[in-house]
Amino acid sequence: MSEQRARHRGYGIWLIIASVVGWFAAFQLTVEKFVLLQTPDAALSCDLSAFIQCGKNLNSWQGEVFGFPNPILGLTGWMAPLVVGVAILAGARFPRWFWLLFGAGITFAFGFVCWLIGQSIYDLVVLCPWCMVTWAVTIPTFFSTLLHLTRNGTFTSNGKAKERAASLMKWVPLATILAYAVIVTMAQLKGIDFISEMINLIF
Repeated sequence: MSEQRARHRGYGIWLIIASVVGWFAAFQLTVEKFVLLQTPDAALSCDLSAFIQCGKNLNSWQGEVFGFPNPILGLTGWMAPLVVGVAILAGARFPRWFWLLFGAGITFAFGFVCWLIGQSIYDLVVLCPWCMVTWAVTIPTFFSTLLHLTRNGTFTSNGKAKERAASLMKWVPLATILAYAVIVTMAQLKGIDFISEMINLIF
């Protein structure tokens, strides 16, 4: 197997993992939304404390930005990277226009997640567990897709730029951890004692 082929397989495997995790989180949020629709004052399984819960998010207007519950976006949206990941492992090759559309979709998801993070921390002042799972896989998926579309020639035909993007792939985990740290810092500065809350819930 060539080095390039191995790189692409690694990206495909990540897409599958991220899609399964993201879809599961969206499914859990959808189930919780059904519970709220049936019993508005129900205590949800993801409502762990005043600051770590799903209920406030699901009942807010931010939870239905497009006129329907946001989790439905996850249930449908995560199917795209799942299919692409499987196709990559099967050896499929896609035209440039396909990768551009796929990149646009991942970028939209990343932007939407960033907006939701801001709304959750600064407006709702709460952290939703299943939402955070979605954030956790969307962020590295965006970083890795941006680099993959550069190294596979979608964004540029420059050989050096493609090689640079390929070499930067190994830094995606670090970039992701830094992004997580920024989110935690934002929550801490806002007054959501996220770390203490999680420690108390665990112990």
